[in-house]
Amino acid sequence: MQHLDKLYKKHDIAWFTPVELFKPWYAYAIAASILRTANLSVPLKIYEIGGGSGTCAKCILDYMMLNAPPKVYNDMKYISVEISSYLAEKQLETVGEVQSHLSKFSVEHRDATYRSGWGRKDPHPCWVLMLEVLDNLPHDLVYSPDQVSPWMEVWIEKINGSSQASEVYKPLQDPLISRCVEITGMNEDKASVSEKLAFAAKGVLSKVLPKPRRAWLPTGCLKLMDTLHQALPSMSLIASDFSYLPDVSIPGDRAPLVSSKKDGKTSDHCNYLDAQGDADIFFPTDFRLLEQIDHHCSGFSKEQKNPGAFKPVKKRRTIILDTAAFMEEFGLPLKTRTKDGYNPLLEDFKNTKFYLSVPTHNRK
Repeated sequence: MQHLDKLYKKHDIAWFTPVELFKPWYAYAIAASILRTANLSVPLKIYEIGGGSGTCAKCILDYMMLNAPPKVYNDMKYISVEISSYLAEKQLETVGEVQSHLSKFSVEHRDATYRSGWGRKDPHPCWVLMLEVLDNLPHDLVYSPDQVSPWMEVWIEKINGSSQASEVYKPLQDPLISRCVEITGMNEDKASVSEKLAFAAKGVLSKVLPKPRRAWLPTGCLKLMDTLHQALPSMSLIASDFSYLPDVSIPGDRAPLVSSKKDGKTSDHCNYLDAQGDADIFFPTDFRLLEQIDHHCSGFSKEQKNPGAFKPVKKRRTIILDTAAFMEEFGLPLKTRTKDGYNPLLEDFKNTKFYLSVPTHNRK
């Protein structure tokens, strides 16, 4: 803990990602999971979205060089999709520490959510990695004044031209927000009989004790997953992120932790409107909702389009694992264990999970 404290003060950043703290072992576990399940009869192709300083890319390439059959390493391609020009250069520098990696590695400086950047649809198998990406993607806030009123979009408007801002509520009109509301089942239009009875009870209660509702919707995640499924329909996906965040004081389901750091000290904001300028914004990832979004974007629908037709079949096989379970399955936890048996990789990141999603054979 003292060592970590020194690191944070030295670099003056809010937090280090696990892949940086536990290099190379964290990335080695991801590489092992790919090597164990990939179809090695075709060249291995890995995309990483938001690759930071390039630590994950270098460690995975190291692992493949040391552990994969030579042909797999020699023929593989590792493409980093990076929105920051500074980090794009940093990644080339990090990976370039091993000369032979450079012929396999490339950086595409662009926004991964834009479909045009991916070019033509690629039907071939590939891997997509997203480590601590979802917590930084845009979210939209929706609001309802009580337990039964329709959800409304929250807009931000400046007060009389000043720097201060306030919320304004408008009917749902953004297509991404509307789709998110539909996927989450927040609209009660298609509710079952028992749900409708509960909804009626809420209606009575809302008149006596109205309770405003707020929810943060992962619209940025929905846009990204849409793009990935359109561009790479045969992708296998590995995502890791925070499943919950401690001490969040901002109201609403899936509310973010908003903090500022100065002189090595972090202070949290109680209101996201206060966080103008230089602030870190972390959203927790609802992994069940991520799974629903993944299935939705792959073209799966729970509803039967034709009466009497076959039940819709999912096109993705998915699993959600605690980080400790993932590391014990694919990694080398002994490498991060301290002398007294304590293991920070397994015990300090209990609020993080892995999401694995691979295509099934149920495809048209």
